[in-house]
Amino acid sequence: IYCYDPRATDIPVAVAREFGEVYPGDIITDAQGNKVASTTTLFEVVVAGGRAIDALRSITVAQHLFGIQNIVIVHHTHCGATSFTADGLIDAYHHEHDTDISELYERESISISDYATSLKHDSRLVRESKGTPQHVNIYGCLYNIDTNELSQVVEDKGMVAA
Repeated sequence: IYCYDPRATDIPVAVAREFGEVYPGDIITDAQGNKVASTTTLFEVVVAGGRAIDALRSITVAQHLFGIQNIVIVHHTHCGATSFTADGLIDAYHHEHDTDISELYERESISISDYATSLKHDSRLVRESKGTPQHVNIYGCLYNIDTNELSQVVEDKGMVAA
């Protein structure tokens, strides 16, 4: 899970390198030339700020279709989500659109005031979701836009089946 900021497009490559995944992989075609599969093992969810709240349904679907083992939530340095507060966005939206969105999202999932805090929050949100199987490992990482380095902040190992 990562941000749609155009400066963050190398995040999947960094995640694949760090976690031993295949990305982007090769497209597999059938005898008629139809694209029927891929060799990738990394499936991207791209959302504003890389916030988990917007990725929960995609996690559930990915588990159903692909049987995922790891979820990696990545926030990045210089993210636009650090340039506003939850209350500031709510107030601005009300002013710009005459609409109250104060109850639309939990405040902790709107902006990023501190990377470690937001990654811990998002990891907990994913872990507590009924759409996340208990065996899945969850990682929270910070990606440095300037150096393309990935640093692990959160590691939440899944429960091993008995």
